[in-house]
Amino acid sequence: MTTSPDATIVRERAVRPAVRWFDICSYAALTPERGACAMVEGTQVAIFRTFDDALYALSNLDPFSGACVLSRGILGTRCGTPTVASPMYKQVFDLRTGACLDDPRVAVPAFPVRRAGDRVEVALTDEHRQ
Repeated sequence: MTTSPDATIVRERAVRPAVRWFDICSYAALTPERGACAMVEGTQVAIFRTFDDALYALSNLDPFSGACVLSRGILGTRCGTPTVASPMYKQVFDLRTGACLDDPRVAVPAFPVRRAGDRVEVALTDEHRQ
């Protein structure tokens, strides 16, 4: 069986969702060890800046309470892993992956985030848009 070049292109597009970067705020506007929330294409994104100046972005939706509150969570670490604890029921999430460290069956989406000069940008794929 042979595949046409067009079929290969369609398959690659299906595997790699389109990524778009969105300007959020100035880097200086983010207070270390605090979160901020931004609405990006209908998706609430919680953005965090840690004391070591690292940036992280997760969905703002707490899957345990159903409230959009993770940006108001408490930042910390667990065994060297940067974390945020939900302000509702205190479940802890890995800032790098979105995995819940208290319940491995649960995770929130994690988004690529970067510093572009003095600006902070977050990327969403087509699968993350609501």
